[in-house]
Amino acid sequence: MKKEDIYLDINRKAWNQRTEVHVDSDFYDMPAFVNGKSSLNEIELALLGDISGKTILHLQCHFGQDTISFSRMGAVATGMDLSDKAIEKARELSDRLGTQTRFICCDVYDLPNHLDEQFDIVFTSYGTIGWLPDLAKWAGVVSHFLKPGGRFVFAEFHPVVWMFDNNFEKVQYNYFKSDAIIETEFGTYADVTAPLEHEMVSWNHALSEVVTALIARGLEIHSFNEYDYSPYNCFSGTEEFEPGKFRIIRFGNKVPMVYSLMAVKK
Repeated sequence: MKKEDIYLDINRKAWNQRTEVHVDSDFYDMPAFVNGKSSLNEIELALLGDISGKTILHLQCHFGQDTISFSRMGAVATGMDLSDKAIEKARELSDRLGTQTRFICCDVYDLPNHLDEQFDIVFTSYGTIGWLPDLAKWAGVVSHFLKPGGRFVFAEFHPVVWMFDNNFEKVQYNYFKSDAIIETEFGTYADVTAPLEHEMVSWNHALSEVVTALIARGLEIHSFNEYDYSPYNCFSGTEEFEPGKFRIIRFGNKVPMVYSLMAVKK
């Protein structure tokens, strides 16, 4: 059996291991979050606008900081993730903070079998679609859960970034989707010194693949932006050139690192 055929099991195990480290990492800064700091960035906040009273579904929410941030902004928020450890931590965090945030543990493709409602907003961000082999199916899930006229808000690392090796010294991977990328990673982006070793299965997705998949499912693109920085210091060889904005030193502002879009269901 090919490893990409059991990618869910492989990736769930990896994210369960990562979660145990992430919740206590400086990267996720849990003390500041518990004391009221939002985990959301200006990129996605600009597209979300006022979400008070809105229903919002957060796909691939990890251990729930962004989802709970939506609740704090007055939204009725639901988060889902593949990792049972992450969802366990998300529920614990919601209870600790007294929010009414709902969390569901399942594969994103299987969510229609676990949830039967539609939302004003569907959201996902930063390092999500690379774990999915089929974007047409993913876009179908997004459309399925949006009310007519509902908005899909999406921020993601740019596929150009994923072309390079970890040290950004050479082009190693195809910009366009090809075979599954099967790697063993040591540590984690939130703590490179963490004593973790895990296998992971992922895929690269070109911008054209993303946009075409959404349009084919009845979503109309209203906004699309590219950024020459990352709001997260999760790559090697970076510098913080402005507060909360990181670039790869050897590339400066010459390559895109993040993109965002907002689409409306017809």
